[in-house]
Amino acid sequence: MPFLRSLLFYPVFYGISALLVVASLLAIPLGRPALKRVVARWGAWHHWCVTRILGINIVQEGVIPDEPVLIAIKHESFFEAIDLSRLLSFPTVFAKRELFMIPGWGTSARIYGLIPVARDKGARALRQMIATAKLRVDEGRPLVIFPEGTRVPHGEEAPLQSGFAGIYKLLGLPVVPVAVNSGPYYHRIIKQPGTIIYRVGETIPAGLPRAEMERQGHRAINVLNDAETMPEGLTA
Repeated sequence: MPFLRSLLFYPVFYGISALLVVASLLAIPLGRPALKRVVARWGAWHHWCVTRILGINIVQEGVIPDEPVLIAIKHESFFEAIDLSRLLSFPTVFAKRELFMIPGWGTSARIYGLIPVARDKGARALRQMIATAKLRVDEGRPLVIFPEGTRVPHGEEAPLQSGFAGIYKLLGLPVVPVAVNSGPYYHRIIKQPGTIIYRVGETIPAGLPRAEMERQGHRAINVLNDAETMPEGLTA
């Protein structure tokens, strides 16, 4: 059954997604509100496909503030990256620079307000990211970052990227850590039914020493890294 569900999911989700990318480009001349509506529909479409076709339940424990805070989320699969446009009304995401090279999608992502992350460009790139992030904060938007920098297999912890602490310090925003266990269900060719959990941790106030902020944040985004959140008989 998971094989048949996945076989249906790929053409249905990605086929309509391609049309929505075109729709997003057409929405750009109409202004950001029109683009925002298209992106929200993409998130809703993905949610429908995940729950109705793949048979995956989605549970959220706690409230993710939809306001200017720094949301630090565990990254196990593309699931949470796509789902952000459903979880939040108008998020700004720190995303890998390479993603902006995707034809069509990259153009829409820049205009929507995502922030390219160039890890190999040093302090100058960080200053540019901070300047852009402050503009998004002034617009009242939440900022989302994957502090471990890339997708990490379920049950594992990766070191925090150094830029995370720099962004925290220079923006002066509280951090809302969010754990997610999407990897065993979604980050595989044959996706598995089950329950993906978002667990929102306690807000970490602005202004803490780097080591303390990183300790609290790293622990909070990894609280679902135990066997109880794995589907029976599977490994990440």
